[in-house]
Amino acid sequence: MVTFASSAMAAAPARAGEADAPAPPAAAKPVDGGPVTARDARLAGDAQRTRLVIDLDRAVEFHAFTLAEPYRVVLDLPEVAFALKPESNQLKRGLVAAYRFGVFAPGKARMVLEVTGPVAIDKAFVLDPVDDQPARLVLDLVKSDPDSFARTAARSAALRTALPAIPIVPPEAGDTRPVVVLDPGHGGIDSGTTGYSAFAEKNVVLETALAVRDLLERSGAYRVVMTRSTDTFVPLGERVRIARAHRADLFVSFHADALARGDGQARGASVYTLSDTASDADAAHLAEKENKADLIAGVDLSDETDEVAGILVDLAQRETRNFSALLARSLVGTMKTTVRFHRSPLKSAGFRVLRAHDVPSVLLEIGYMSSKEDLKLLTSPDGRIRIAETVVAGINQFFAQKAAGLHAAADDKAAVPR
Repeated sequence: MVTFASSAMAAAPARAGEADAPAPPAAAKPVDGGPVTARDARLAGDAQRTRLVIDLDRAVEFHAFTLAEPYRVVLDLPEVAFALKPESNQLKRGLVAAYRFGVFAPGKARMVLEVTGPVAIDKAFVLDPVDDQPARLVLDLVKSDPDSFARTAARSAALRTALPAIPIVPPEAGDTRPVVVLDPGHGGIDSGTTGYSAFAEKNVVLETALAVRDLLERSGAYRVVMTRSTDTFVPLGERVRIARAHRADLFVSFHADALARGDGQARGASVYTLSDTASDADAAHLAEKENKADLIAGVDLSDETDEVAGILVDLAQRETRNFSALLARSLVGTMKTTVRFHRSPLKSAGFRVLRAHDVPSVLLEIGYMSSKEDLKLLTSPDGRIRIAETVVAGINQFFAQKAAGLHAAADDKAAVPR
């Protein structure tokens, strides 16, 4: 990983054509006054050399590094407010196939560039504002080869700073209430889907999860933990670790699906449980898409390992999956009075976020962002409350049935209809 700062000495030659190399970077002066604003971004170049230029209201320091599988270039910045044109994240040119930007962690922003193949960071610098010209972050990429890319990525991996761990707040002594973990999907740099609307999935599911949290806390019957309560990115593995660290009694992950243009019409909610084999092709496709959240945000997955299997883990998983199926059926039973369900409301697939072997977990798709009818319900305050009330009813029913000794079917095939 390389740290880059502003370089006023490079301002004159670089602004002429934005192609000359700057002088060695000088230390940037700290500036107070809130987040930096990024106002424009553009690409220039070809398949051999491509330049990204970002206009900023003041100079900042940033870190740039590369990731493989797939090939990506990541820019880590301090807190930045992205005021780019809506079409900015659709830009592609030369070596850059796509890029996205947003909040990565509290006080940190990130831009992730998907590149067409192995590249090298040739130049990366920030120009201080001059006269009526804004400050500019400039990144030059050149075509490379897989071996060179791998060596560079390996060197920078040792220098990268891990995401700050989310603090675990232990319960007060004597607090034996069940722990419910609510997980609004996506967040920060990962906006989820829009369904070609003005709404982002990350915001819709966060508002819904917060409404559920408020109702659960108001009841006084549960201790509620949120994997995120703001527009912040949380890696999939961290979401699972939060549930396990809090010894959660259940975990509900909130999402909202969307169909691509031309893929027809679909609407309705669905509840997913974990399974090694997807219940159908749609479930497999959705799991594949949701499992890419960390890749979208530029998280290095090279050190991610599955939990070691064993007899005790296998037994715990079996019981957990049975309780997960019970939770899924409870949610469908209570929510059907408020929301329309998909033709097959109970499904299963290999969602990474559901892999806590000892925590009953479901992924709740509350509707389709690509459906006008669903979107109206998902984005209205009244619709959100109605959904939240039926989710809470389903959670109450789950704990009542569990206390009564009711279990889901003994095997996965019976537990989740296919």
